[in-house]
Amino acid sequence: MVAASHAVLAAGPSAWIVVGAFVGGLVIVFALVWAVGMGIGVMRREPDRPGPSEQPHLPVTGAVVEISEIREPDEVHSDDGARILPHDLHAASTRRSQDQHRHRWAPGGSGSFGSGGPGRT
Repeated sequence: MVAASHAVLAAGPSAWIVVGAFVGGLVIVFALVWAVGMGIGVMRREPDRPGPSEQPHLPVTGAVVEISEIREPDEVHSDDGARILPHDLHAASTRRSQDQHRHRWAPGGSGSFGSGGPGRT
């Protein structure tokens, strides 16, 4: 009798755990189904997507031309030693360089630190 009561006690809580896990899973499934349904309802209330005629087009003058230029840092220093305030700064921190020729590697230079080349002598 003692062994039978231990078997019933051992089986009892595990059955409740299985039922609890099953009910918890059903709650999660119903919550996900509700969320998908709510998302579909929100999508139906949104305005229609723009058609092909409403898409952006190139301007009459054609595509915008890319400009490539050499820039140099815009030095920020005060001549009289007074501190510089934000309204004294320029909109960009660089300016167009006077020398617009690209700097090339010197002949015989490796072009990169540690690349294994002989380097410049």
